[in-house]
Amino acid sequence: MERKANVPFTIILLVTMMVLIITSMFVLKVEPHIPLVVCLLLATLFGRFLQIRWNEIEKAMIDGLKVGIKPIFILALVGIVIAVWMMSGTVPTLLFYGLSVISPEWFAVSTLFICMIVSSFTGSSFTTVGTIGVAMMGIGTALGIDPAIAAGAVVCGACFGDKMSPLSDTTNFAPGIVGVDLFEHIRHLLWTTIPSFVITVFLFLLIGRTQTSTSSNDIGLMLASLDSKFTISVITLASPLLVVFLAMKRYPTIPVLVIGVLTGIITAAFVQGNSDVAEWFTVVQHGFEIETGNEVVDGIVNRGGLQSMMWSISLVMIALTLGGVIQRIGVIDTLLTQLKKNLSSRGNLISATAASSIGVNVVTGEQYLSILLPGKTFESFYTKLDVAKKNLSRTLEDAGTLVNPLIPWGVSGAFFASTLGVDVIHYLPYAFFLLLSPFMTILFGYLGIGVAEGKSIGK
Repeated sequence: MERKANVPFTIILLVTMMVLIITSMFVLKVEPHIPLVVCLLLATLFGRFLQIRWNEIEKAMIDGLKVGIKPIFILALVGIVIAVWMMSGTVPTLLFYGLSVISPEWFAVSTLFICMIVSSFTGSSFTTVGTIGVAMMGIGTALGIDPAIAAGAVVCGACFGDKMSPLSDTTNFAPGIVGVDLFEHIRHLLWTTIPSFVITVFLFLLIGRTQTSTSSNDIGLMLASLDSKFTISVITLASPLLVVFLAMKRYPTIPVLVIGVLTGIITAAFVQGNSDVAEWFTVVQHGFEIETGNEVVDGIVNRGGLQSMMWSISLVMIALTLGGVIQRIGVIDTLLTQLKKNLSSRGNLISATAASSIGVNVVTGEQYLSILLPGKTFESFYTKLDVAKKNLSRTLEDAGTLVNPLIPWGVSGAFFASTLGVDVIHYLPYAFFLLLSPFMTILFGYLGIGVAEGKSIGK
């Protein structure tokens, strides 16, 4: 007969898994894939100890993986888009213009605001990181900016729209599952968003003052290399502008990215004069490769392709499979039950909600579950304590949506790391907006700042 997971064994399992992952990544400095596979084995053995049948565990693996099918397709397509936009001259053109106008001192803040604007219009951090984010990383590399700082600025700007834009799926999902009006939810988010973003801008301004300029001679050589190997033209920007426009119109992400690939290939043929179909297939599969005579430029433009995303895709598949098993054996339910036992005050309720969202993110690597499970678990407690449910939806957004990119095996974290070429643990210290938002939501919960009572709108 199947048994339920009890608290001591659940804690032992989770602590063992966390120690294994942290030791592997920070002490042994190995990639997270195999440690997660070992964690999957431990979770499976724990399930068998609870007398859960193997076919049930196997079904849980498959169910966990199903959640990630769409993100996996998007990961693959973004890798292809990057390669095609290198070949079409899109990213080289952005790099050329960017190097002409952006200085190292203003790079981080410029990147933050550019990515914030794009993500707000598209509602997608994935689209933002995979398009303008890649270009900004290239500009940062050419200017001699620390890649971790550049990636931190890109991620902060990209996730701003993921949190605040009415076009974002998570911005709609968080209030939707608890019955809060979308725009009331967005207005309530401003309480934690504005101070977090202002502090983020201030910190990036301080960082900008420490950046040293790449010599004008080096920049001139890069510009000359780009100009000699690519046709630099605003026409090459038609493809990304179309992608952003379609995203603004709320067309599905996968078809939009496919259009980005097709229009990029057309641009490569008519603007860059590359009509070799065999080369197109090679670029799509393995990425773009060219020798410009400048090592820095070569390091920026030689990238992308389907194969470049396989590291992230395999990591996401393992993490989601583990998340499915963890959920099936009752680990998450046990944790949420424990958190519900100490909800006598408003501050404790909000902090418990945030902690559970963060915990689900860490354990499963899945953004939507980190919103759905805590949202449904704690919804009734907000009613009992007469705390408006828009406080719940805000907390889910701050600690669910924005924490996933900080988890190396999270869907967003794996995607950002692979696309930007910077490990999560390296850009994490500079992801100020993502770190500050959950902190603000917990702090304001205890201080009573911006916490609406249940009788207000969004009860």
